[in-house]
Amino acid sequence: MQLIRNKLLWVLGIVGFLALGCKGEPRKEGALPETPAEVRLIGEEVSYATDSTEMKGYLAYDANQEGKRPGVLVVHEWWGHNDYTRKRADMLAELGYTALAVDMYGDGKQAMHPEDAGKFSGMVMQNIDLAQARFDAALELLKSQPTVDTEAIAAIGYCFGGSVVLTMANAGKDLDAVAAFHSGVQLPIMPNDQLKARVLVCNGAADPFVSPESVAAFTRAMDSVKADYSYIAYEGAQHAFTSKDADSLGKKFQLPLAYQEKADTASWNALKDLLNKTFQ
Repeated sequence: MQLIRNKLLWVLGIVGFLALGCKGEPRKEGALPETPAEVRLIGEEVSYATDSTEMKGYLAYDANQEGKRPGVLVVHEWWGHNDYTRKRADMLAELGYTALAVDMYGDGKQAMHPEDAGKFSGMVMQNIDLAQARFDAALELLKSQPTVDTEAIAAIGYCFGGSVVLTMANAGKDLDAVAAFHSGVQLPIMPNDQLKARVLVCNGAADPFVSPESVAAFTRAMDSVKADYSYIAYEGAQHAFTSKDADSLGKKFQLPLAYQEKADTASWNALKDLLNKTFQ
């Protein structure tokens, strides 16, 4: 049975992408423009840096779409910036956003083993100043793009990346919305009055890495600051339920990972709904 607290949702996800406005009416500033019938997807590698670290990201947008549009940061799983992260950026670009798949580890570094992934992710999450500097550098790069409306910015993340975007929202970053998928919610910075973004958390109800106690503490904190949020727990879904590589990785490293198509689809629809409500 799904976990529900206050504004938590009973359903597995919200289906459908709400209309962005009536044809012929002027578009609200900051709203997502109508997506052209034919998408010309551009995906390009980009470099950016903090004072101490070079990062390698990936920028995706639809070249057939005119004008500025909302920008979305995409933060990777604990494996690092990989093809999965870029795929999600492409999917957002196809919806009409400009998306930047970020690099939180530096130099495009990827982990080939859970032990390395734990070290890399721990190094970032245990050094919040470093994490914020790297996130800020990505945010600045996204806002500098000619296709991006700087007043309409969101961030999404998976696993480690979900914890990153939730933490950054709690730190008061200039974000209109954040969404976290199969993400821990015991965070370096817990919800407080600096939180301005709408928040969506999509987790598996059968994820052993997300304890009921941590969820209860997170939702209490969100309620205490009257946050605009939804927490969805998908019945039977385990950790990494959005990744088709989860089954093979789980088997290879004897980890409780599993892809679940139903939860993957439902959570993506919930994200589309969040972005549409935020930027319409």
